[in-house]
Amino acid sequence: MCHLCGLFTRRSGLEVELPSGEVKMVDRLANSEANSKRIAMVESCFGAAGQPLAIPGRVLIGEGVLTKLCRKKPKARQFFLFNDILVYGNIVIQKKKYNKQHIIPLESVTIDTVPDEGDLRNGWLIKTPTKSFAVYAATGTEKCEWMNHIGKCVRDLLQKSGKSPTGEHAAVWVPDSEAPICMRCEKVKFTPVIRRHHCRKCGYVVCGPCSEKKYLIPSQSSKPVRVCEYCYSQLTSGSHAPRSDSNNWAESRYNNNHLSDDEDEDDSSD
Repeated sequence: MCHLCGLFTRRSGLEVELPSGEVKMVDRLANSEANSKRIAMVESCFGAAGQPLAIPGRVLIGEGVLTKLCRKKPKARQFFLFNDILVYGNIVIQKKKYNKQHIIPLESVTIDTVPDEGDLRNGWLIKTPTKSFAVYAATGTEKCEWMNHIGKCVRDLLQKSGKSPTGEHAAVWVPDSEAPICMRCEKVKFTPVIRRHHCRKCGYVVCGPCSEKKYLIPSQSSKPVRVCEYCYSQLTSGSHAPRSDSNNWAESRYNNNHLSDDEDEDDSSD
């Protein structure tokens, strides 16, 4: 990948600021012409459909291609790390055009490493109250660079705002390929006609009859979202006890490394 105005260096595919140990570097870059040009270039790559990214004090820390574990299959996505947000999108033409822009405020982000398994290596979870998903870097070095820089940005933001780290995050979705049958009733077999659905509370893949209910989860949507029968019962009963079956399944079988998020619609593939 190319250098950006001499202020970024290429490290295993990730372009990051050179002097990572200098606390004042981000502040110095905030009002620089070079930083403004880099952000304008990112905006232009997303086109008119993308949100404006240039605001006072915002700095582009680094960028690179990561493999995002989506509902259907892993897909390459372009990621941009700023000092206050994480932005990613679909790659249409590398370095020239991206679409389906997503913007994640870093204040709400927590990250957790993901153990290597099979072809999925060098991964970590990006978790927020709105959505959570796994991403994978090309090398272990690149993974460390991403996690270190994201972690530092989050810590700096929380320190400046005086806020505490968020303790809530959306469920990471179990990929379709890991659920040939409904994970709740364990009876219904999915086919091209019998569709898979995801519970927005636990992330399980469930059949239609097991997910007929909807419940308002304000951190995820302004309207009620699909939840499975089990989670609906927990939510409506006012019980805040951990759902041991959901949590244990994810942690013991996959240790969180085969989980994915998705968009609001069940038939979305990203």
